[in-house]
Amino acid sequence: MTSFNDARQYAPATERNREFILEVLERVLPTTGNILEIASGTGEHAIFFSPHLQPRQWFPSERNPILRESIAAWQKHSPSNNLHPPLNIDVRESVWAVEKESIEIAAIVNINMIHISPWSTCLGLMAGAGRLLPQNGVLYLYGPYKLGEEHTAPSNIAFDQSLRFQNPEWGVRNLEDVVAAAENEGLTFVEKVEMPANNLSVVFHKD
Repeated sequence: MTSFNDARQYAPATERNREFILEVLERVLPTTGNILEIASGTGEHAIFFSPHLQPRQWFPSERNPILRESIAAWQKHSPSNNLHPPLNIDVRESVWAVEKESIEIAAIVNINMIHISPWSTCLGLMAGAGRLLPQNGVLYLYGPYKLGEEHTAPSNIAFDQSLRFQNPEWGVRNLEDVVAAAENEGLTFVEKVEMPANNLSVVFHKD
């Protein structure tokens, strides 16, 4: 991750995957409403998606204050009238900022988080989605997954090893475990979509 002269951070993977993710989002998200992005990272996805997904309202969020500054800087650099300031959300907390501000959420988008964080963040994400989403509300996940405890490509094996070397609590998750965690919070697995670079889009609906 590199940075500009201002607070903007730059993640090269964003430009490689954003078009493919947008294609899925345009199909699976509700046509209107507030979309909450959890773990928005640098903010590059937010500033790319938001103008394409109007009239939906896009709410980025990030627990890392440096990355929240990056999101705000990207928003200043590439404004969109449906893109809101970044919220401070740690999914492991029992009440999120959108709940405190009484913002109704139609869908939650989460890109490349649950493998670069402890398993407790996945559980927190599912618990929050279960609380916040209305009936038929959408939870969208993107990232690498194992299927049936098996990696889908040799590159994912190496990636998983590098993640666990950085932090033993990190690692590529088994999709079946993620689905089970979602089902425990009243979410139903709808579909998975194969994406470039051995990633998956995974879609859930709230029961």
